[in-house]
Amino acid sequence: MKSRFEKQQYQHDDPDKFAILLTNLGTPEAATPKALRTYLAQFLADRRVVEIPRFLWMIILHGIILRIRPARSAKAYATVWTERGSPLMYHTQDQADKLRERLQKRFGDKVLVDFAMRYGNPSVSNRISDLLNKGARKLCVLPLYPQYSGSTTGSTFDAIAHDFTERRWLPELRFINHYHHHPVFIKTVAQSIRDHWDKHGKADKLVLSYHGVPLKYLHDGDPYHCQCRATTRLIAQELELPEDAFMTTFQSRFGKATWLQPYTDKTLMGLPKKGVKSVQVVCPGFSSDCLETIEEIDEENREYFMENGGERFEYIPALNATDAHIDFIEQLVLENIQGWETTPETDPLERQENFKRCPFNH
Repeated sequence: MKSRFEKQQYQHDDPDKFAILLTNLGTPEAATPKALRTYLAQFLADRRVVEIPRFLWMIILHGIILRIRPARSAKAYATVWTERGSPLMYHTQDQADKLRERLQKRFGDKVLVDFAMRYGNPSVSNRISDLLNKGARKLCVLPLYPQYSGSTTGSTFDAIAHDFTERRWLPELRFINHYHHHPVFIKTVAQSIRDHWDKHGKADKLVLSYHGVPLKYLHDGDPYHCQCRATTRLIAQELELPEDAFMTTFQSRFGKATWLQPYTDKTLMGLPKKGVKSVQVVCPGFSSDCLETIEEIDEENREYFMENGGERFEYIPALNATDAHIDFIEQLVLENIQGWETTPETDPLERQENFKRCPFNH
């Protein structure tokens, strides 16, 4: 009978290493309807993302949505696609590359750093296999979502847990499930806003826009809404903003259900009528610029504001792979791997001797 467990390239005398895995949502392989259909089929089939009864949702998804939405989404992705692929992909790769360089200066080849996408490639499972086969015996996973939601961070943990059910040997796991109120994160976002002000001046209103989720998730106990509000409050305190100078909104709603409000698009349409002629929008829930920030905020919502009487609209970019952001990610990781970097290693000669004495090694 064949074992269901994945065979790993494990040698009992290999030196132990620890690994950091950054994860993000994911991206299609190309800005084409075919690639979008594959990506959306995986993304929208996740029970964490859409909590509609399964049988009904599969009929809607495959009978309607995947017949219509891929072509529409492909056009949107084409507007942000680059030679390196989607912005989310290359920003996340750059974050992992810079973090690897930082941590290897501290720990040498004892540390491994990589990234994965929850949907699409590189997949969580493939990246975990790569890290374990390179000698990782401890794994710290950092989903790059500052605020926890079951549909993002929770779903990432689901992918890891599912992967682990197929492995004989499991690494020690540390999972960072939010950092929405981390003082350094707050200061880093606030400083990026200050830097923008230094170049462009302030606007009538600072809008902090977060990805939306159905209102039902909040009522069922998801802390996402509260954590978004907390992030806004802390950033505003750091910037010493009065109450009327900023606001929280939610973008990217889908379907007919009520989502978290106020909605970003409706808000930007209405602000000029209230005398707000200039706005600056920042998205503290996004660690990397992507379709939702570039196309939806800086293009689509810009048009909504300007067409309804606005005079000045500015989008403040995500932290991406800036040095300040990598400084924070490095600190966050170091806080969560305490003890790993100082765990005494078994002497290599002793490992080899123990391996030779193993009665099954003959």
